[in-house]
Amino acid sequence: MNTSHSNKLSFSVLDLAAVREGKTITDSYEQSMQTAQHVDQLGFKRYWLAEHHNMESIASAATAVLIGHIAGGTKNIRVGSGGIMLPNHSPLIIAEQFGTLDALYPGRIDLGLGRAPGTDQLTAYALRRDRFAAMDFPEQVRELQTYFSPENKTAKVRAIPGEGADVPVWILGSSTDSAYLAAAMGLPYAFASHFAPTYLMDALRIYRQQFKPSIYLQQPYTMAAVNVIAADSAIDAEYAATSFLQLAASIVRGFPKPLPQPVQNMDELWTPAEEAAVKNMRYYSFTGNQQQVQQQLESFVEATQVNELMIVTNVYDQAVKRRSFEIVAAIKEEMHAKECCAEL
Repeated sequence: MNTSHSNKLSFSVLDLAAVREGKTITDSYEQSMQTAQHVDQLGFKRYWLAEHHNMESIASAATAVLIGHIAGGTKNIRVGSGGIMLPNHSPLIIAEQFGTLDALYPGRIDLGLGRAPGTDQLTAYALRRDRFAAMDFPEQVRELQTYFSPENKTAKVRAIPGEGADVPVWILGSSTDSAYLAAAMGLPYAFASHFAPTYLMDALRIYRQQFKPSIYLQQPYTMAAVNVIAADSAIDAEYAATSFLQLAASIVRGFPKPLPQPVQNMDELWTPAEEAAVKNMRYYSFTGNQQQVQQQLESFVEATQVNELMIVTNVYDQAVKRRSFEIVAAIKEEMHAKECCAEL
C-alpha cells in the first residue's frame, strides 16, 4: 500500500454532517450527500467525515456507516475519516469496518486516525471504558496496520474483511505529539488547523524534519484543514459566516448548539472575551469573494507548503454552500494554472 502523490496542490473537503437549527438529522445526511456529489463533480480529491459524540451540532458519530453511505452515492472522490478516534474502538473492528468499505468501494477509502475522544470526558468514558486508552495510541495504530497486512494471514486473529485492504492510513493532529508519530511511522499527516491553529507551523516542521520513509510513503505528505466561506460578494460571505461564528461561540461557552441561521450583527450575541476566543480558534478562516479567498489561500499555502488543503465550510444554506465550493473549485483551477506556469 504505497501512497504516491503528485506535486500538484490537492483540494479536499471535511464534513461534520452539521445539524442545522430547525432541521432533522436526516436533513443533515441529505445535505452531506448533495455536497459530496457536488464536490465530486467539481474535481475535489477527498470527502472526509469526522467522529464526534454527544454534540447537538454534529451528526457524524457513526463515521464508518456515513462513509459507506457517501461513497455509495459518489463516483470518483475518495471518502474517508478525518478522523476515526482510534482509542474509542478496537483496532480489529476498525480494520473490519474499513476493510468492508474498501471491498465495496475499491481504491476510494481513506482512514485518518486521531487519539482525542472527539467528545467530553464523561462521554469518552461511556465510549472507551478505559480512560487510559489514548496512552496506547501508537500501539493501536500498529495493531491496525498488522490487521491490514497480507502477512497477517497466518496469525490466530485476522481481519476478514480487512486483510490486504488498500486503505491508506493517515495520522491526524491538533498539537505536536501526532507530528512525531506520523514522522516516525512514515505516514501522511493532516493537521486540524481549522479549529486548533496554534501548533500548525511547529507540527509541520517537526513532521518534515523527522520523517522516515516507509513502505507506505517515501516523502513527507501534509494536509491542513482551513475554514473557507466564499461568495460572489464579500458582504454575502461575511453574512453566511455568522452561522459558524454563532456555533463557535456556543462551543466556547461549553454548550454546542445546532448550526443557526445567519444574522446581520454578531455584536449582541457574544461578549468581547467570546469573540476573541472564537477569532483565535478560527485563525485560519478565509472569507470573502473569489479574489479575496484566493489571495488568502495562496498566502497560506506559501507559508505552510502543504500538499493538500482540506476545506471546511459551515454555512446554513445549502445553495450558499454549493456556491462556495464552486468558487473554491475555480480558485483551485487558477492556482493549478499558476503552478504549471511556474514549472515551465
